[in-house]
Amino acid sequence: MAIGAASCCWLNGTTSVDVARASLVSHSFFPSPHPTFRALISMGANCKSNGESSSRRSATHSSYSRNIAKEADIISHKFFFGKPKDEKHSFYRHYDDRNKDMGRSQSSGIQSFVMQRKDRKGSAFELKEQQAEAANLQNAAFLNAVVKVYCTHTAPDYSLPWQKQRQYTSTGSAFMIGDGKLLTNAHCVEHYTQVKLKRRGDDTKYVAKVLARGIDCDIALLSVENEKFWNGAEPLRLGRLPHLQDSVTVVGYPLGGDTISVTKGVVSRIEVTSYAHGSSDLLGIQIDAAINPGNSGGPAFNDQGECIGVAFQVLRSDDTENIGYVIPTTVVSHFLEDYERNGKYTGFPCLGVLLQKLENPALRSCLKVTSNEGVLVRRVEPTSDAHNVLKEGDVIVNFDGVHVGCEGTVPFRSTERIAFRYLISQKFSGDSVELGIIRNGVHMKVQTILNPRVHLVPFHIEGGQPAYLIVAGLVFTPLSEPLIEEECEEAMGLKLVAKARYSLARFKGEQIVILSQVLANEVNIGYEDMGNQQVLKLNGKHIRNIHHLAHLVDSCKDKYLVFEFEDNYLVVLEREVAAAASTCILKDYGIPSERSSDLMEPYLDNFIDNSAVDQDIGDSPVSNEEIGFDGLLWA
Repeated sequence: MAIGAASCCWLNGTTSVDVARASLVSHSFFPSPHPTFRALISMGANCKSNGESSSRRSATHSSYSRNIAKEADIISHKFFFGKPKDEKHSFYRHYDDRNKDMGRSQSSGIQSFVMQRKDRKGSAFELKEQQAEAANLQNAAFLNAVVKVYCTHTAPDYSLPWQKQRQYTSTGSAFMIGDGKLLTNAHCVEHYTQVKLKRRGDDTKYVAKVLARGIDCDIALLSVENEKFWNGAEPLRLGRLPHLQDSVTVVGYPLGGDTISVTKGVVSRIEVTSYAHGSSDLLGIQIDAAINPGNSGGPAFNDQGECIGVAFQVLRSDDTENIGYVIPTTVVSHFLEDYERNGKYTGFPCLGVLLQKLENPALRSCLKVTSNEGVLVRRVEPTSDAHNVLKEGDVIVNFDGVHVGCEGTVPFRSTERIAFRYLISQKFSGDSVELGIIRNGVHMKVQTILNPRVHLVPFHIEGGQPAYLIVAGLVFTPLSEPLIEEECEEAMGLKLVAKARYSLARFKGEQIVILSQVLANEVNIGYEDMGNQQVLKLNGKHIRNIHHLAHLVDSCKDKYLVFEFEDNYLVVLEREVAAAASTCILKDYGIPSERSSDLMEPYLDNFIDNSAVDQDIGDSPVSNEEIGFDGLLWA
């Protein structure tokens, strides 16, 4: 969620757990840093003290201490959602802007009585205009389509994956789009257990159902079955993509009051933007209208009363002011069409290549590119369909008939240009595209299929609860970004975090399986201090994912279970003794099952090519420069 030295923040309301501590931060919520930029955040972020780590066996205490640590991190890094930390400074800065003439010299400040009267008349006229505009807005029907969202969240405990964290509540905004459906942000209903909606001027909360969540685009689709909720409701109309300096009105239910809130501004910028919640890059609208916690999921309107997007995040830093972001209707329409096509949300596709700009003439000449165009293919993801079509060293000069510039941009509207990734985001999963490429100086055209990116280390856990396997007190679980955030990068170790950040999946279904901790027992004496280490093999067989590990354990007939970790570290257990001790260990630690429910299903071996499997993960990770900066970009 950090962009440079700044932070990109979600905009839910405050949580019920933290009401007592609201004085620490003006608008308290617990965001997850944008995984792409987390390397820019202090390595000590969200770390627990030794005392807290030793006591995290208690579910309630562990979730409470984690919330305290997260809040401390928000304070220390100034990742605020509402007003800046220095409220007094912010107040005076506001009025300094309005009274900028007060700093002038006395002579220049003296004006004639006639000029003062004219100023008063002009001010009175402007005031009347503003009052009339406010009255019209107050009576506008589209305000009644905006509702307040009350969500109860129960997040998984990734360190103790067999249980949940303490529940908390948040508030946000949503709006009606017709056909009994509403839109809000995906992060507003993340890990939801209950969602309720309340209309403007109503005192009744109605239970809502979450139909779909688009994590990458941060959009969620809701519905309400109670017909009373829809009495007199008029859905919003989705408008066109706005232009620069177009007026924009943001409506929602931010903190600071219980009634609807309206703020106004203009469109400042339209470009491909990093979506903090989804770790993705999609089209975004930057505005200068105030967006505060609770505005998430609320609509942004143009002067015609049409919805031009969904408010979802802001940029906070000491060097920026009034930078908010809106999800445009093009992205919203893509989400809705995807849902209608497939009966579920499948996600935005990607090409699966790492690209480099070709601004340097010598570089273009070396690659036999005669014109000032194209982007260089640096790497191709093994799990993408383009892996069988494109090669390293190819230059992409054309995407479905659209020429790609040497800066990695393509024409956008009449006089603008935008990042090449924008064209890919207009496609749907499974779509076929034609690429014009230059390979060794020869122009050619190739076809490939677009599909969502396969992440080796996921940014979100599908199904809500992480998978786990306990073998004689050894707790195994897949590595994920939420687990890294919960444990903190320092505790995970630099080598493991580097793999999570920069390694690519070599085949679909691949996971980095780690030993998260050891539940002390006689059977595992000598291994109690192990934790957060990647397991590579079991009895000489490479581990593909957590389900494969469970299968290897279940099918093992040898006397010993030999786990091989990085740096040739070994853990050896007697198989029969380990099996006998499992029941006692589960009882001592109050764990309901030795494995998660998904691992109880039969394991299906769908891997045909084992050459990629029989290699250590991370042999050729993506370098630190290949995250999308300094002329490099993913597509």
